[in-house]
Amino acid sequence: MHRIAVIPGDGTGPEVIREGLKVLAAAAKKFAFKYEIKEFDFSGQRYLKTGKLVDDKDIEELKDYSAIYLGAVGDPDVKPGIIETGVLLKLRFALDQYINLRPVKLYDQRFCPLKDKTPQDIDFVVVRENSEGLYKGMGEFQNKGSQDEVAIQISYNTRKGVERCIRYAFEYTRKRNRKKNLTLCGKTNVLTYAWNLWQRTFNEVAKDYPDIKTDYAHVDATTMWFVKNPEWFDVIVTDNMFGDIITDLGAMIQGGMGIAAGGNINPQGVSMFEPIGGSAPKYTGRNVINPLAAVCALSMMLETLGEEKAALAVEAAVIEVARKKIKSLAAGKMGYSTTEVGDLVASRI
Repeated sequence: MHRIAVIPGDGTGPEVIREGLKVLAAAAKKFAFKYEIKEFDFSGQRYLKTGKLVDDKDIEELKDYSAIYLGAVGDPDVKPGIIETGVLLKLRFALDQYINLRPVKLYDQRFCPLKDKTPQDIDFVVVRENSEGLYKGMGEFQNKGSQDEVAIQISYNTRKGVERCIRYAFEYTRKRNRKKNLTLCGKTNVLTYAWNLWQRTFNEVAKDYPDIKTDYAHVDATTMWFVKNPEWFDVIVTDNMFGDIITDLGAMIQGGMGIAAGGNINPQGVSMFEPIGGSAPKYTGRNVINPLAAVCALSMMLETLGEEKAALAVEAAVIEVARKKIKSLAAGKMGYSTTEVGDLVASRI
């Protein structure tokens, strides 16, 4: 029995989660596994009414679940940063989801903005450290409000945090068994403290994986090669901020936010899966948002839960619908409504 905590969230989050759960029901019926869900209202509208987001009691309850399925966070009526910090970052940090896993996979050449690139060229994974770095929120203002004001933001990296992320990336590269090549993406020529630690740790851990080829790329060069030669990549490992940046570019070359999904992973605990496109409030309630990213996130969740056959079937259904049915991955341009796209995927499980 898989116990799944569902957080529909804000904006179009509830709409895409609804379609994901429709596909989950079809997969469970086809592959004979059982699950139960409980919905948690960690939304901007609840915050406006009650002043509450995620508290310590919620965290303790969520620790008893098999996985978390998240729709989106972000409400235009709430000051930016409050929900993101109070829900998304709090869950990541409190549940020690120290890996952000982002597959970048092109399902149909029509959706790629790059000339002459095919699904064979764009198929790689970014392993992003998810609990340290600049997103730790450490720093201070000095002489705030004066002409001599200084803002200090600290990139906090520990040997333990860096090593467990890098080791996860090596294991994932081995399991993926494609090119068996792991790229460290950083900025060793300028950020000499943090990236000296990352580089030294990467080189040391690599000795335990002689079957994995390794290389290094500066983050600015990585963004260039994502556009010019995405076929060079297999698995990339990087820190929190660089990972956040390059995965949005990755989403664009795979077809856009309508297809991009990610997992916040604690290999020993509770992981959380989500579409990465955000709440898209301008499309709320119009039944036009693309739910395929949420369905892809469901596929990732099923794989992590050990339902590999179901996960593959969900992804295969998404690929078939993307290639044979929808006109575009963009909201309102698919040729079908949100509900209809969900029905198309569910019917193909």
